[in-house]
Amino acid sequence: MTSSDSDTDHPHQQNHTDISSSIFKAYLDQHSANSQAPTAHDLAKIQSFLNSSSSGALSCLICLERIRLSDPTWSCTSLCYAVFHLFCIQSWARQASDLAAARSASRLPISADQAASSASWNCPKCRSEYARGQIPKAYLCFCGKLEDPPADNPWILPHSCGEVCNRPLPNNCGHFCLLLCHPGPCPSCPKLVKSNCFCGKVQDVRRCGYKSFSCKNKCDRLLDCQLHRCKQLCHDGACSPCDARGVYRCLCGREVEERECCDREFRCGNPCRKPLRCGKHVCERGCHPGECGDCPLQGKRSCPCGKRGYEGMSCDVVPPVCGATCDKMLSCGFHRCHERCHRGSCIETCRIVVTKSCRCGGLKKEVPCYQDLACDRKCQRMRDCGRHACKRRCCDGDCPPCGEICDKRLRCKNHKCPAPCHRYVSLHVGLLSNDGGPCAPCPLMITISCLCGETHFEVPCGTEMNQKPPKCRKPCLVPVLCRHGSDRKPHKCHYGACPPCRLLCEEEYQCGHKCKLRCHGPIPPPNPDFTLKPKKKKQTHQVEATPGSPCPPCPEIVWRECVGKHIGAERMMVCSKETMFSCDNLCGNPLPCGNHYCTKICHPLNNHTSTSLVQKEKRESCEVCHLPCEKERNPPCPHPCPQRCHPGECPPCKVLVKRSCHCGSMVHVFECIYYNNLSEKEQVTVRSCSGPCHRKLPYCTHLCPEICHPGQCPSPDKCSKKVTVRCLCHTLKKEWVCHDVQAAYHKAGSDPKDVSKNSFGVGLIPCNSGCKSKVQVAETELHLRKSKELEEKEPDAEKRAPKRRKRRDRVQETKVSRLQKIVAAMKWLLLATALLVILIAALNFGYKGLMWLSDWMNEVEEQQKHRRRYPRI
Repeated sequence: MTSSDSDTDHPHQQNHTDISSSIFKAYLDQHSANSQAPTAHDLAKIQSFLNSSSSGALSCLICLERIRLSDPTWSCTSLCYAVFHLFCIQSWARQASDLAAARSASRLPISADQAASSASWNCPKCRSEYARGQIPKAYLCFCGKLEDPPADNPWILPHSCGEVCNRPLPNNCGHFCLLLCHPGPCPSCPKLVKSNCFCGKVQDVRRCGYKSFSCKNKCDRLLDCQLHRCKQLCHDGACSPCDARGVYRCLCGREVEERECCDREFRCGNPCRKPLRCGKHVCERGCHPGECGDCPLQGKRSCPCGKRGYEGMSCDVVPPVCGATCDKMLSCGFHRCHERCHRGSCIETCRIVVTKSCRCGGLKKEVPCYQDLACDRKCQRMRDCGRHACKRRCCDGDCPPCGEICDKRLRCKNHKCPAPCHRYVSLHVGLLSNDGGPCAPCPLMITISCLCGETHFEVPCGTEMNQKPPKCRKPCLVPVLCRHGSDRKPHKCHYGACPPCRLLCEEEYQCGHKCKLRCHGPIPPPNPDFTLKPKKKKQTHQVEATPGSPCPPCPEIVWRECVGKHIGAERMMVCSKETMFSCDNLCGNPLPCGNHYCTKICHPLNNHTSTSLVQKEKRESCEVCHLPCEKERNPPCPHPCPQRCHPGECPPCKVLVKRSCHCGSMVHVFECIYYNNLSEKEQVTVRSCSGPCHRKLPYCTHLCPEICHPGQCPSPDKCSKKVTVRCLCHTLKKEWVCHDVQAAYHKAGSDPKDVSKNSFGVGLIPCNSGCKSKVQVAETELHLRKSKELEEKEPDAEKRAPKRRKRRDRVQETKVSRLQKIVAAMKWLLLATALLVILIAALNFGYKGLMWLSDWMNEVEEQQKHRRRYPRI
């Protein structure tokens, strides 16, 4: 239990220490013996009352004054357990019971003594009803055993006797409260008892306050239908109606329906229509069980008005009318039917003219009996509230209670009275008055808590302005924004700003050093100040955290390298100063090609990581290598690398290499890298054209019969092709095999390679006697054939003349006459003249149209000005 700030006018109130442990000791010991922990609901209400009592925040709802330690008190024992001043509750109870007795005596036909003995009063907060004999007469402790409990004992709770409460616990379990004398309701019974579940199947040892439980098994109790059993889980109270469906008959047994078992007895809604015992009539009743009974028309019968009776008349005979006056009482209750005896009902509305008075007695008038008479006069009597007139039309004197809302501001000054308009009661005078006295006190309780809400107590509405927040022992929940969240010393829950951090900053710079100043990180937003007064202006913006100041530049002295990162050129500088210097040595950084080095003076490097923004801006790349690539290619290749000097391996050689096939008939084109990666056998295979060899044999005019192959053709002297062999005059001819022709040339002492193709095989056969005459005839025919061929070639030469010369000749033939030229010139002149006339006419008409449009617009503008100047009346 937490304590709050106490008032200065109660110096001895500070002596009361935290005594909640002593109050709950017996109750908690009982729980520990039972090895069951108490629930939060058991002690929450008592703890709240203890907080309010021990902190001095207990106030009376009637007078809204603080209840001091020495003030006599009374507490409600029904629902709210609120605490009041003894004098205030006595005045409240007497005046409320007197007012109730006065109302009962004025409204009910009882005497004043009977009304006073039966009068009651209500608790100002929970409105629980108490009898007049229960008006408190003495100052008792909370448990009611001790009269005038001591107020100067610091070891017991104020207004308590300090003894065991010993009041009967709720639910009439037979046990008594084990707490010390305390305000508020008694907790649930902590004793262990054997109890059965709702269905009675399971028995368990449980706390007496929570002995009713469900075993979570099937209920299985016999339902009201005595046919089926309950299918629900073990539950409290009676089982629900049986919902098993079946086919049942109605009470008369005519209709069959599918219904739930709980509704198996039903009426079908049709008339019974069974024959009665007389045998002449049927039952006119609805669906019903059992026998229909005797015929209602049997026995003694009478005429419709009942004045004349008939004995022994059959039930199927209608009794005749007697002819006398009906004389039955009408619905008005004052007059009788004046018609003759008749069947059926009498007239519903009595039309006899009578003299009636209105309810208030201010008007008399003759009206038909069935009409009500009411005047328009408004009742001016005061209602029971004593403030408002009745104002009901034609009131009979019994004015209804006032239906207006009181709406008078209560003593808390925060709310208005929501009760119906009532007669005020003056607590100080003790008399009924129409213009003064308080309404019922405001029943609301205001919770005053710490910032986190863990520690709180309740005070009556209207007294919260004089209270102070309780001192909470919980840690502050505001998150720490600086970097010392876990290392910072924790502080308790509070209103307002958190205390500043006292630790060193120790935030690490980018360089690796740490700040040695006191913590200057961000400050969390301050908590709101404790106040219960409504703010005049709404807060338009949310309170934000105060940003912390950045750490100063690093003041440490460090060795710093030159911009080129050369060894032995370091200088001592302040860590935060980003000064760049050059050592005037050659850069010496490897170029991107990886083969050469930079020859510039020391400069910032692009490939080195630098955290300084100045260095990033002033970084300079090394020179670019423009030398050609001189690397040897792999595999070896006679072609040089086409790129500039570059890192890594050279790209594959893509130069196209031409290689002819073995026979020389075609040329193959290969990529250098592909051809060089082949083995010698693969190169020979790839170079072959896969066709017949086109090389000429060395000893004859024929080609090699083999497939394209490298090297010399095999067995060139064994050519097996046929050759036509002739005599010298070409008259005789024979077919020999080529190697026989070669053998003949060798035999004749000549080399076959020296023989031309046209004369190969000529002269190997000797001429005979008939060869000379044939040679002469052949020469004459050959001469004639040549002369004819020359004659045929001359016209063909003329036909083959070029097209340009033919076109030039055709143009020279078609000469244009001078008259035709003059006619053509006249046509062009007339066409130009017509176009010029059309253009001039179009410009003229366009200009006139524009001038007409301008005049029309000016006239319209003048008319508008004229209308504005002389408007129509």
